[in-house]
Amino acid sequence: MRLSRFLLPVLKETPADAQIVSHRLMLRAGLIRQEAAGIYAWLPLGLKVLRKIEQIVREEQNRAGAIEILMPTLQPADLWRESGRYDAYGKEMLRITDRHKRDLLYGPTNEEMVTAIFRNYCKSYKDLPKNLYHIQWKFRDEIRPRFGVMRGREFLMKDAYSFDLDEASARAAYNRMFIAYLNTFARMGLKAVPMRADTGPIGGDLSHEFIILAETGESEVFCDSQLIDMGAPGPEVDFDGDLQPLVDQRTALYAATEEMHDAARFEAETPADRRLSARGIEVGHIFYFGTKYSAPMKAHVTHPDGQDRPVHMGSYGVGVSRLMGAIIEAHHDDNGIIWPEAVAPFGAGIINLKAGDPDTDAACAQAYEALSLAGLEPLLDDTPERPGAKFATMDLIGLPWQLVIGPRGIKEGKVELKRRATAEREELSLADAVARIIAGRTP
Repeated sequence: MRLSRFLLPVLKETPADAQIVSHRLMLRAGLIRQEAAGIYAWLPLGLKVLRKIEQIVREEQNRAGAIEILMPTLQPADLWRESGRYDAYGKEMLRITDRHKRDLLYGPTNEEMVTAIFRNYCKSYKDLPKNLYHIQWKFRDEIRPRFGVMRGREFLMKDAYSFDLDEASARAAYNRMFIAYLNTFARMGLKAVPMRADTGPIGGDLSHEFIILAETGESEVFCDSQLIDMGAPGPEVDFDGDLQPLVDQRTALYAATEEMHDAARFEAETPADRRLSARGIEVGHIFYFGTKYSAPMKAHVTHPDGQDRPVHMGSYGVGVSRLMGAIIEAHHDDNGIIWPEAVAPFGAGIINLKAGDPDTDAACAQAYEALSLAGLEPLLDDTPERPGAKFATMDLIGLPWQLVIGPRGIKEGKVELKRRATAEREELSLADAVARIIAGRTP
C-alpha cells in the first residue's frame, strides 16, 4: 500500500480525554475515531490489526475443535425470559421495541440464542459433544465507558459455547478452551495468566479470567510469579487427549483476581519472593455452568439409558477489540506502538526520503515489489512530507521494520534498516536489507 493513497489520519497532539496509553496511541495513530461515548469507528489501519487478531482467535478455536457460526446482534427478548435473565441482567442491556411492539435486545452475550439453536438440532447423546462459536459485535451500556476500546460500549467478541453429556465431558471441553486461550494470546506476543475469577451474571461454579499484567489494568491481581514465564503449550498439543495435567500445572500455583483473592491462602501457598501483586487487563473469560441455561430452556438430549436430560454447558469469551488495547499496553515506547509481527497492520514500512527522485523512487519500487512477493505487505511512504515527520509517523504506527531509502544512500549502494522493537539500525545493500526483513519475520 502506498501511503499517498491510504487514509492514515495521525494526530500530533494527544487528545485530552484519553487517559491510558492504548487509548492515546490508538487515536494518535489513526486506528479509531470516537463516534459516541464508548463507540468507535475502526479506521483502515485499526481494522487491519483487528482482522489479524480475529484470524488468530479463529484459527485457535478451529484447532481446538470449535465450529464457527454467526448469530445476529439483535435477539428476541423471549429467549432471555426463558432463562430468567431478561429482567435480571440490568441496565447494561440495550432493550429495543420494533414496529410490531415485539421486545428485542442488542446482545451483550449469546447463551440463550445458542442454546435455542442447539436444542432445535441436537436431540441425542450421539450429537455430542458440540462447541459453537462466533465472532460478533456486542453492546453493553456501561455507565462510565472509558479507556477507549478497553471498556467501550460496543465491542467485538469471540464467544464459544460447549454442549456435553455430563460434567466430566463438560470439564474436558473447558480444558480445551483453557489451553486454546493460552496458545491464542501467546501468538499475539502476550503473556496471559489464568486466574480464578467470579462468574458474575453468566453464572456457574468454575471460571477463569486470562489476565495481561499492565500498570493501567482495571483491577488488582495476585499470583505466583512463576506463572508469568510459563510458556503456552503450543500448536503440538493434542486436543483429543487428556489436557488435565497441562491445566493442573497452571492452576496449581496461586493466581486470583481481587474478587476471589484469599490473602491467607496466598501467603500460605506462595513463597514470599514469588508473591506478585499487580494491575491486570482481562482479555478472556471462560465459564463452566452446568445446566444453568439448558434446564430452563429445555435443551435436552437422550442419554444412552433412554432418559432425556439437560446438557452441560460452558461459555468462553475473548475480547477481540479489547485485545488491541491490551497488545498496545504491553508493546509500546515513548515514540508509539510496537506491534508484534503476527498482528502488525503492515509487515514493513518503506520510507522514501525524496519522493520524485528517479533513483530513490526506483529503489523503493524494487523493495516494495520484493517484500510484496514475500507476503509481507509493505507500506510505502511516498508522500512529500519532511523526513523527520516520516520517521515520527513510522515509529508511531509501530510497523516491525523500517526501510529508509534516500538519494545519498543510493549513491553509496546503501539503505538503512531499523527494527522497531529494538531500535537497532543497520546500513546494508538494498538486496541484503530486503533479505534481512524476509528472514527475520516470525514464521
